[in-house]
Amino acid sequence: MTDELAQAVESGSLDKKSADALARLTPGSFCQHKSWGFGCVAEWNLIAGQIFIDFGSRKKHPMQAAYAGETLTPISGDHILARKATDPETLRQQAKNQPLELARKILLDLGGRATVDQVAATLQPEVFDAAGFKKWWDSVKKKMKADGHFQIPAKKSDPFVLLEVAVNPGRGFITQFREARHTKDQVAALDQVTKALGDLADEVEELKALASQIEETAQKGRRLQSAAAVEMLLVRDEILSRHSALTPGPDAPTVADILLSEESRLSAFFTSLPASKHRKVLESFEKAFGDRWTDKALKLAQEANSRLAIEISKLFERSGQSEVLRAALARWISERSITSETLIWLCKERGAGFSGLFNAELLAAVFSALEFDMLSERRTSRLRDLLMDDRNLLGELIAEADPAAVRDTMRKLLLTPVFDDLTKRSLMARIVKLYPETQSLITGDAPEEKSESLTVSWVSLEKRKADYEHLIQVEIPKNLRDINITKEEGDLRENFGYKAAKEQQRVLERRKIEAERDLTKARGTNFENPDTSQVSIGTVVTLVSDAGERETYKILGAWDSFPDLHIVSYKAAIGQALLGRKPGERVELPGDKGSRPFRIESLTAFLDQDLLRVTVHALAPEEA
Repeated sequence: MTDELAQAVESGSLDKKSADALARLTPGSFCQHKSWGFGCVAEWNLIAGQIFIDFGSRKKHPMQAAYAGETLTPISGDHILARKATDPETLRQQAKNQPLELARKILLDLGGRATVDQVAATLQPEVFDAAGFKKWWDSVKKKMKADGHFQIPAKKSDPFVLLEVAVNPGRGFITQFREARHTKDQVAALDQVTKALGDLADEVEELKALASQIEETAQKGRRLQSAAAVEMLLVRDEILSRHSALTPGPDAPTVADILLSEESRLSAFFTSLPASKHRKVLESFEKAFGDRWTDKALKLAQEANSRLAIEISKLFERSGQSEVLRAALARWISERSITSETLIWLCKERGAGFSGLFNAELLAAVFSALEFDMLSERRTSRLRDLLMDDRNLLGELIAEADPAAVRDTMRKLLLTPVFDDLTKRSLMARIVKLYPETQSLITGDAPEEKSESLTVSWVSLEKRKADYEHLIQVEIPKNLRDINITKEEGDLRENFGYKAAKEQQRVLERRKIEAERDLTKARGTNFENPDTSQVSIGTVVTLVSDAGERETYKILGAWDSFPDLHIVSYKAAIGQALLGRKPGERVELPGDKGSRPFRIESLTAFLDQDLLRVTVHALAPEEA
């Protein structure tokens, strides 16, 4: 105790306990505060009962002397924090030349254990910046594993521990597995055991005991945590593969056993597995499902993310079954049942071994999948972003398409609700760059080919658009809800409600495709000023039979076909038989019992728009 402290005790301004504590906090010494961190004692003023500490940016921070003695922890000048403050250059040299010794010193000064974040805070920013520390720590961690005096944690948030006696690193991870209370920690420890199997090459009995314990733990947890049980069994299998003397227990579970038990929920099961384990687990499909393994793998592929889809593709390739997968992909594309994630894989791989599928039909499936995701309110934009960000993708998909397919793609793009107008224009510009003739579909400067257009009444066009909106906004979303509801009812093999909903999905998709095709071809008219010198669209034809019987037909648009009212579509058989004929000509009209002869008596213009409007909205339109 200094004379100044002794006088303070004698005068009663400090008690002896506080004075003894302050004796280790003389000016120039170092300390640690639980909130303010590292500090250096600047000066005393015991007459006023205060001492002053430099805490980083808190220079000469005042503290009551007695309180300082209670809350400050003195540290030596050799402590890592003191050395960082007084001589960072020497630490930088030690980090470079003696990294393991510096790591040992840091852990020792921090109480024998510290997390990565605590070690980083010890050296940053005076010794390393953030990037420099990460590079140094990755290097020194490998040396720590080999040294044996350090317990390496399985999780980043757990501390590194300095050990008095060196141990085999692999044994340390085995101990962590046995001491772990939670399944997640057990799996993390076993992952480290796998990496350290080289250090355990001679520990046959230890590995035998570990394999047995893994089997027991996996068996107990397989019902509630099947994915974790499989991860454990993968480690068990890796251990057994290293030592021919080791064999599984007589009743030990296998990865195939658990896959079979999870048959009805494989998609959810794989979602719980780390992506790094997918390949190993997929290798057990044939053992688990026998001849049914391809069906199971295909079903999984329909619901898989793009990373899992890649592994499933590789499984089919290794098994010589690539053609089975290719046929399934072609079918899903045709049916528009292929998912966004599978499409992402196909587009990123540019077809890989499935280059024949990389075409305009695949692009149509992309549009369909995007609309499906939008209608089912899936919060994913990865496929949309891929189509936008990969500026070559759209062009490559239609590179070998014929003009009709390109025009169809342009129409789909114009009609789809997935993109806003600005995005549509950007995508269409990419198509026009490759096919300048499609510019007319945007500007309307050039007429469509006659064979590609449909002349329709305005009222029937409005009705078809309303039907299309109802299909998109009501029927398809309802079908998606039905699929999701029935999907949760159990085994899909016996789930007839699910199968019916999926079949309805295909019907609705076909209706959607046909409606979009027809709406893009439709050209509305009100039949004004038709050519009455011959039978044309918009004329009323009066016919006389040889027996003197009269019949009248109104030749209207492609969707205006109401036989009871003698309104006939120009696309119908009667319309086609009359078009182009003139008054006085004889014609043969098709009937239920063969053709019937008539003479065209007169032609007039159709003027009764009210009749057509009421009829179209009262009756479901029938296509010719």
